[in-house]
Amino acid sequence: MAELAGIFLHPVKALDAVAVSEARVLASGALAHDRRWALIDSAGHFVNGKNRAAVHEVRARFDVSSWEIELDGRVFSLVQQAHELGAYFSDRLGEPVRLHQNDAVGFPDDLDASGPTCVSQASLEQVGEWFGFALNEVRARFRTNLELGGVEAFWEDQLYGNAFYAGNVEIHAVNPCQRCVVPSRHPLTGAVTSGFQKLFTRRRQASFPATASRVQFNHYYRFAVNTRIAPTEAGKILRVGDEIRFRDPAA
Repeated sequence: MAELAGIFLHPVKALDAVAVSEARVLASGALAHDRRWALIDSAGHFVNGKNRAAVHEVRARFDVSSWEIELDGRVFSLVQQAHELGAYFSDRLGEPVRLHQNDAVGFPDDLDASGPTCVSQASLEQVGEWFGFALNEVRARFRTNLELGGVEAFWEDQLYGNAFYAGNVEIHAVNPCQRCVVPSRHPLTGAVTSGFQKLFTRRRQASFPATASRVQFNHYYRFAVNTRIAPTEAGKILRVGDEIRFRDPAA
């Protein structure tokens, strides 16, 4: 049986993830607290691993009961100490940085598909075999929200253009996520894995499921599903262990 095997939130965009047992759906379709905060530079741009490799070296631990963040042994409140956190990151990164909050939708990369990204755990494991990476390293490189268990690698490629349920939450699969430079870097150091994109693209194309459509794959440096969740699902809870099933076309 296909099931929701893991839920991962990234409270601060570009920083470490935290595994949770459940997550609430917002009216925007995003998961509550995922990318709720983001670092912004003096030009108004996101500070993330795409544009600053030094971000990879920042280790963050989160207390989801109080929304506190631990950095270098110091504990800050994400809700009450935005100024202090801005000062910390300004010093750490060597430039003026502010911490912004958006608790309605967060700061997703794709505003048209602001729901949680999803991927099968088997897909992550397969990518790990290609490069000799442990599962946790692959997770940290691709930063996906929902992991699907009980299915084969790249099972999720059949979802595009369809709706499916995780428990009682209806999720629409929009498009395959186009990857950036971040997965090619070691998630803890920022060191580049030589030839990553070329090898990933070649093996991704060779492993593409025969049962899935290639229409949305103009190239194969795409991995994981961008989704959209309708406002009607707001307030519902996704839980680890929820059954994954397709929507009944007659419903």
